[in-house]
Amino acid sequence: PLPSAPAVVLELPELLAIAGGYAQQYKAVQLHLHWGSPSGPGSEHTVNNHCFPAEIHMVHYNTKYNNFKEAMVHPNGLVVLGAFLEVGPRENLYYRQILEHLYRIEGEDEEVFVPGFNIAGLLPSNLNLYLCYNGSLTTRPCYQTLKWTVFNQTVQLSQDQISQLVTTLRGDDDSPLQDNFRGIQKLHGRHVLASFQTTLWLVKQLPPGKESMDVGHALLVSAGKHSSSFQAGDVLAVLFGVLFAVTALAFLLYIHKHRSQNTRLDNLTKSKVIYTAATTNENTV
Repeated sequence: PLPSAPAVVLELPELLAIAGGYAQQYKAVQLHLHWGSPSGPGSEHTVNNHCFPAEIHMVHYNTKYNNFKEAMVHPNGLVVLGAFLEVGPRENLYYRQILEHLYRIEGEDEEVFVPGFNIAGLLPSNLNLYLCYNGSLTTRPCYQTLKWTVFNQTVQLSQDQISQLVTTLRGDDDSPLQDNFRGIQKLHGRHVLASFQTTLWLVKQLPPGKESMDVGHALLVSAGKHSSSFQAGDVLAVLFGVLFAVTALAFLLYIHKHRSQNTRLDNLTKSKVIYTAATTNENTV
C-alpha cells in the first residue's frame, strides 16, 4: 500500500536552502529515509532495474509561499534531493548521527533530539551528476507539485548500519517497521534530464502518485524512439571524418615531398657556401 508518511523524519532548520540551480529559492523542511528489509531492497528509484537498500530524501519548499503546507499544493512548490544508499566497506560517520538515535523511538509520533551535525555529509560528495524530472510526493496526498533531483553517485554505509536502519524500528504490533517505500510504477512519457552525458535519453511520464520510477528503463525506452535519427547522424559523422582524414593525409604527403626536395637542394649548395658568424659590430645599427 502507498505509505501515508515516511517512517522517520528529521526536521531541518529553514536556514538551510538550495543555493543555485533554480530560479527561485527553496528552503529545507525535513529529510527522511526509505528502506526495505534485510533480504530485500528499499529504494524508491531504480537504475536499469537495479534497486538499492535505501534512499534518502531532503525536502524543500519554494519561498514564494509562506510555508511547506501552502507550497505543496502549487506547481513548482517543492524540491526533493534524493540519493541512493548502499553497502560500503566502512561506517559512515554522518549517518551514525541519525542511526544511533533510532533505538530511542519507541512508538508512533515519538520525538527525540538529534544534536547538530553537517547535513551535507548525508549526500554524495559529487553533486554535479544528477537526474531530474517533474513529479509528485510518493506518500499521500501525492501532489504533482514536486521537482525531483536524484544524484548519480551513491552514498555508502557499512553493512551494520544498513542492518540497523532496517531492523531497529518497530510498529504498534511490535513487528519490524520495514519496506516503507513506494513500488516502481509504469512510465508515461515524462522527460527526465541528466546533468551529464548519457548514451541514452530519458523520456517517460508518470501519472499522479506514480513518481517512483526506474530511470534506467526510461533511458532504454526513449532511445528506441530516437534510434533512426541517431543512426543518420552517425553515418554523416563517419563520412565527414573519412573526408577529413583523406584531406589531412594528402596535405602531409605534399609537405613531406617538398621537404625532401628542399633537403636535396640544400645538400648541393652547402658545400659552395661559406658561413661566418655575425659579430657584435655587424649587428649594430
